[in-house]
Amino acid sequence: MSTTGKRTAKKTSVPAGSVPAPTPNLESTIADAPPPAPFRMLLISLLSAAIGVVAGIVAFALYKLIGLFTNLFFYHRWSSAFTSAQHNHLGWMVIVTPVIGGLIVGVMAKYGTSKIKGHGIPEAMEAVLFNRSRIAPRVAILKPISAAIAIGTGGPFGAEGPIIQTGGAIGSLVGQTFHTTAVERKVLLACGAAAGMSATFNTPIAGVILAIELLLFEFKSRSFIPLVIASTLATAVHMQLLGLGPMFQVNPMDFAIPRALPLYLVLGLICGLAAVGFSKLLYWVEDQFDRLPFDEMWWPAVGALGLGIIGFFVPRVLGVGYDTIGDILNAALAWKLLLIVMLAKAVALAVSLGSGTSGGLLAPCFMWSAAMGGLFAMIANHFLPGAHLTPGAFALVAMGAVFGAASRATFTFIIFAFEITRDYNSVLPLMLVSVIADGIAMLFMPNSSIMTEKLARRGLHVHQDYEADVLAQTKVEETMDRDLPAIPADTKVGTLAERIARHDPVVARHEALLILDETGKLSGIITRGDLLRALAQDPSGEMSVLEVGSSHLIVTYPDELVSEAASKMLRYDIGRLPVVDRADHRKTIGYLSRSGVMAARLRGFHDENLREPGWFPRTRQPNSEN
Repeated sequence: MSTTGKRTAKKTSVPAGSVPAPTPNLESTIADAPPPAPFRMLLISLLSAAIGVVAGIVAFALYKLIGLFTNLFFYHRWSSAFTSAQHNHLGWMVIVTPVIGGLIVGVMAKYGTSKIKGHGIPEAMEAVLFNRSRIAPRVAILKPISAAIAIGTGGPFGAEGPIIQTGGAIGSLVGQTFHTTAVERKVLLACGAAAGMSATFNTPIAGVILAIELLLFEFKSRSFIPLVIASTLATAVHMQLLGLGPMFQVNPMDFAIPRALPLYLVLGLICGLAAVGFSKLLYWVEDQFDRLPFDEMWWPAVGALGLGIIGFFVPRVLGVGYDTIGDILNAALAWKLLLIVMLAKAVALAVSLGSGTSGGLLAPCFMWSAAMGGLFAMIANHFLPGAHLTPGAFALVAMGAVFGAASRATFTFIIFAFEITRDYNSVLPLMLVSVIADGIAMLFMPNSSIMTEKLARRGLHVHQDYEADVLAQTKVEETMDRDLPAIPADTKVGTLAERIARHDPVVARHEALLILDETGKLSGIITRGDLLRALAQDPSGEMSVLEVGSSHLIVTYPDELVSEAASKMLRYDIGRLPVVDRADHRKTIGYLSRSGVMAARLRGFHDENLREPGWFPRTRQPNSEN
C-alpha cells in the first residue's frame, strides 16, 4: 500500500540534507474536493428551508385528503373537512368499507411500490442506513395517497408515519437533484422527516429529536442546524393553515407530584411491558399473514375485514381517532369504554398493520396506551380512595412512555407528549415513567424495537445507540510509536532487502520505513512495494532507498486528533503517517500506523469494560484462585 496517495510514474529524488516538499493541503490536493464547509452548510440549510415549507404543505394536503376520503366513504359527501369515522350510519356496510381500501392499497403495493407498506419510519431508516439515503420518486407520490385511502376507509392509523416517510422522500429527492454527498442526502432526508412530523402534530422540537434518534444517530451542527430550520418552517406552515394551538386541547391536569411517584413507578413497569407485548403481537400477526396460501396483494383486504368486524362493534377504532384521544385526555370516557377502546384499538391496529397495509403507527398507539393510562388511574382511585389521581394526567404520561419504549426513542416522546398539550407540569412524570418503560423494553428486547424489528428480519441490523468517537477524543501523540522505524538515506536497496530477509527487528516488522539524512532529519519514506519494484527494475540493489522511496509525504502532528490522521489515511489510501513537529516538518517525533489508530479504539474499549479498583476492597469471590 502506498504511503503517498497518487504517485507519478517517475520518483522525485531528494538529495541528503534537502528539505522535503511542504505537506500539501488536504482540500487542495484532490481535484474534486468539496467546497469549504461553511458554503456547504449554507447550501444545505437553504435546501432544508425549502424542504420544510414543502413538507408542511404536503402534510396539510394529506390531512385534507384523509378528510376527503373519510367523508366520501363513510358519509357519502364531497368535503375535505377532517372528521371522525365513528359517527357513521353505514350499519353492516362498515365491515365492507375498510376492505375496499385494503384492496386498493394491495394493488398499489403490488404494481406501484412495496415501499408504501407499513407505517413509514422503518422504511425511512432503511433508506438512510442501507440505501445511501436514496428514495424513489414514486414513494413520495404513492405513500401519502395509499395512506389517505387506508385511513379514509377506516384504517386505524395515524398520518404521521406516512408523512414522515413522504417528507423523507422529498428530502431525498432534493438531495439526488443536486450534487450532494451521501451524508448530505441523509441530512436532507431527515429534514423532510422532521418537517413532516412537525407539520402533522405542531411539535417542532419533537420532530427534530425524532430525526436525530431514529434517522441520523448523530448530533452535529451540520445536521442540527438544517433540522431546526426545516422543522421550524414546517410548523409555521401548520400554524398558518391549521391554527396556532396544540394538537389536543386538554383541561388542566393535576399530575400529583410528588405524592403519586410510587404509582408512576408502577405505571412505568406496565408501560414497558405493554410496549414489549404490543411489539411482539404486531410481528406475530405479520408472521401469520406470511403463512397465508395466496398472494400478498390480498393481505391488506383480509386485515381490513378483521378491522371492519371490530369497527362494527367499536366504531371508535375506525380512522385516526384524534377525537377519541382528546376525550381520553380530558377524562370524558368511563372505565368500561376505556377498557374496550384499549383492547379493540390495539387488536385492530395489529391486525391491520400486520397485513401490510399503509398507515402510521403513532396516533393509534397513543389511543390505546392513553386509554391504558387513564384506566390505571381509575383503578388506583378505586382501591386507593385517597389517591385522587387525574385519569387524563396518567393517560398523557402513558401515551408518551409506551411508544417511546417501543420505538427506543424515549427522549423524543417525552418532548412530544409535552408539546401536544403544552403543560409543563407533565415533564417530571413523563421523564420518570418513560425511562422506566424504556428500561423494561431494553431488558426484553435488547437488540431491536418496533421500528427496527422489520429490518432485522431482513438481515438489516440497526445500531441505534450513538456516542462520541474515541478517535476524535484522542491525540496522535497518545498512540503513536515513538520508536522510529528509520534507516539512513544512503542505505542501498539490496542491503535493506537482506535485513528484511534475516528478520532484522528494526525493519522486518514494519511495512514502511522512514528515511533520515545524516543529521537525523526526515527525507522520505519507503514501503515494501517500493522495495520490490526497485529490485525488479535493478536486481543488483545498488540504488539508494532515497532514490526509490517517496519524498512528497503526507504527515500528521502530535497535537492532531487521531480521527483527523485516520481521515488522511483514508483519503490518500495510505497505511501510516510520519509524526512531525509543526514548526519543522523534517523533525520526526513519531510514527502512526493502523495499529496506532486501533490503539485509540482499544483504549475506548478498556474505558468501557475494564473495572478499576475503587475505594472499597473488592469482595472475594468463592472458589477464586489466588
